[in-house]
Amino acid sequence: MTEREQASPGIDPTIPSVARMYDYYLGGKDNFTSDRAAGDRIIELVPNVKDVARSNRAFLGRTVRHLAAAGIRQFIDIGTGLPTQENVHQVVLREAPDSQIIYVDNDPIVLAHARALLADNPQTTVIPGDLREPDVILDHPDVRERIDFDQPVAVLMVSILHFVADDKEAADIATSFGRRLASGSHVVISHVTSGDLSEEQVRQGRAVYGTTTAGGVFPRTLTQIRELFDGLEVLEPGLVPVYDWRPDPSDVVIAPGAGAVTVGAVGRVS
Repeated sequence: MTEREQASPGIDPTIPSVARMYDYYLGGKDNFTSDRAAGDRIIELVPNVKDVARSNRAFLGRTVRHLAAAGIRQFIDIGTGLPTQENVHQVVLREAPDSQIIYVDNDPIVLAHARALLADNPQTTVIPGDLREPDVILDHPDVRERIDFDQPVAVLMVSILHFVADDKEAADIATSFGRRLASGSHVVISHVTSGDLSEEQVRQGRAVYGTTTAGGVFPRTLTQIRELFDGLEVLEPGLVPVYDWRPDPSDVVIAPGAGAVTVGAVGRVS
């Protein structure tokens, strides 16, 4: 059976998907030849990309574990990606079994996998949605049914805003979610920077991502990424490389200057 025959309806396996490329970086199996080819080209340009993906995944786990321990019981994960080890609901429900988790994505294959994984889990739900439409996501009937917006909510935008080309639009998306949340809510963001990559490496990497379903990737400076947290109280240690955000001893640590760097922070709504 060919990959086209294996693909779900509406999915063109010849077009690389950023979700499936990320799955490939993490060592997953839910990817097609086009994803692996694009991923291999990125690995040539950014040799530390697999470590970047693993560190970002660990950051997600640490932040939601911290928030669950701090009393947050409602989580909305936007741009969730393909299921892998230590998914948000697995981490959260270990810490706080009474929590509600919403997964949001616009990739049909991600939605299909997530729904299959979570079919028997009554405290999680999966909805289609685009992060460029915060109000549509927050007003979705399934979200309104499960999430009490008078209580604190954690909104997770981990490695997703760098697929938004326009700087102002990216900042507006982040602040739009923050505006809708009750005091004591949190916004978790990680975002890629070019690190010590050359301008040519960045240009070629953007060209590869330009062939994907996302249409491109747009590294930003630390100053631009800090603007995503405008109006929020940024928790210690602030905006840092994700491997430096309250690290656990077992976490992957990437030596400075190894290539691209993903930075992240957790902002609190006052």
